[in-house]
Amino acid sequence: MSKKIVIIGGVACGPKAAVRAKRLDSSLEITIVEKDDFVSYGACGLPFYLEGEIQDIKELTTTPVGIPRTPQFFKAVKGVDILTKTQATSIDRKNKKVKIKNLETGEESELPYDKLVIATGSRPVKPPIPGIDAKGIYCLKTLHDGEQLKKAIEGSKTKKAVIVGAGLIGLECVASLLKYGFEIHIVEKLNWPLPALLDEEIAAQLKSHLESKGIHLHLGDGVEGFEKDGDRVCAVKTEKTRIEADLVLLAIGFIPNVELAKEAGLELGARGIKVDAYMRTSDPDIYAGGDCVETYNIVTNKAMYAPMGSTANKHGRVIGDNLAGRMSRFTGICGTAVCNVLGLNIARTGITEREAKLMGLEVVSAITPATDKPHYMKDSKPIITKLIAEKYSRRVLGAQLIGPGEVLSRIDTVAAIITMKGTIDNIADVDMAYAPPFTPAIDNIIVAANVIQNKLDRLCRTYTPQELKEKIDKKEDFILLDVRTPQEVEQMKLPYENVIYIPLGKLREKLDSLPKDKEIVCLCKISLRGYEAARILLGAGFKRDKVAFLDGGIVAWPYEKIINPA
Repeated sequence: MSKKIVIIGGVACGPKAAVRAKRLDSSLEITIVEKDDFVSYGACGLPFYLEGEIQDIKELTTTPVGIPRTPQFFKAVKGVDILTKTQATSIDRKNKKVKIKNLETGEESELPYDKLVIATGSRPVKPPIPGIDAKGIYCLKTLHDGEQLKKAIEGSKTKKAVIVGAGLIGLECVASLLKYGFEIHIVEKLNWPLPALLDEEIAAQLKSHLESKGIHLHLGDGVEGFEKDGDRVCAVKTEKTRIEADLVLLAIGFIPNVELAKEAGLELGARGIKVDAYMRTSDPDIYAGGDCVETYNIVTNKAMYAPMGSTANKHGRVIGDNLAGRMSRFTGICGTAVCNVLGLNIARTGITEREAKLMGLEVVSAITPATDKPHYMKDSKPIITKLIAEKYSRRVLGAQLIGPGEVLSRIDTVAAIITMKGTIDNIADVDMAYAPPFTPAIDNIIVAANVIQNKLDRLCRTYTPQELKEKIDKKEDFILLDVRTPQEVEQMKLPYENVIYIPLGKLREKLDSLPKDKEIVCLCKISLRGYEAARILLGAGFKRDKVAFLDGGIVAWPYEKIINPA
């Protein structure tokens, strides 16, 4: 007798589990229950539909050769039954049945199962703020959300929009709003954009980029309510100001849909259904995956909530294996993400330096600006790399990259090293491909690893931009030694009285002009010459505790600068 598999949820994890299991064991009888009328679609493509890169929203539901992934397609090609516009209302674990309801007819029935998969996904956070149910306030999660938001963007009369939340979804929608001529305000409760993904000094580059595009940022500010004109939103009231708008996008995160699992008595974690490495719940005959579950973080060795389409598909494959008797494990994630915001590429993996310190880890980091290809290549573009490692074990903890240059291959390299529990030395040893049209002779990631090696080997002390800014704000008595050329200084410099300018080529002959009883922090454009200057000072007898250089140089300095246009 064939096994009966019931899967609740038909977007990412559920269909992946179904087709994987059916390929491995054709005798399985698999039924997917989905309350929506669309199944197996790429929700992550919605911002690009809004922008117009994707013309027809149904393209997000098709296979690579353009065949719509409909219930008929799944039945004919995959051998899987799908019940759309059907909601699972309860799970009877004792009798192994799922109670379902046809949302069109109201008819109720039951589906027996041998194994059950819960892939109920998540829903957008909608806090109980006054006026939140006003017309003109949107979320972006489903294809229906995308269709409604696209119509609202095209039909807006005032062309004034507020995005609540400076996370991935909110920022990925900025391009579409700009394209349609909107005045855009972003309200973020925390003090910098992408606060869950980036450290402050890296996010400062994003902040400057957004402001240069005319985006109004309200950071460290929270929404108190939405004002209405009739039944439509007309303004957003924050803790600090009032912003007129006829379109609001709520993008402050997602809540896992765990109600069905909770009512069935399954164990929950802090956020999401609790599962083991085999994606089994507390009931061995029930699996769960996708946005409704907690996921294991291989860096922190703790559960985390990370609703990502890539992760959901990986969960589905593991579940599919196990439904077919293969006993596969999901080893976890390290929080890798990448996006493009108005031409600026942003990528991260692992944990931030801020998170590492909150965990009590002693860390060392490097900030290394450079171009993504040799400087002599006409299409080379800058990127800033931040690499983070644990001090004593030298274990790689995370990385962040930002800039118009290529970041994807580099963040994936670090993610692979983290997955293998690798060290800074492992990154430095990677035999990465080299050719001038693609990358420098020593790749940006390896350069960052080399800088951390120098720090760990006590070749020189450093300050991060944030640490140095704190010293400046405290009015500590030290010298900033800028070793750039006079032409570079004329174009851009720091507005502080304690800066001394000595070009690197003149430093050795002017060593006697520098005091040995004051701390000297060397800097240049990207701190390559800053490091050289620090080594020269140390070689000339300056004390180690009096010599340091600025991580990332003036390019990565996110604070005050005096810039003179060429």
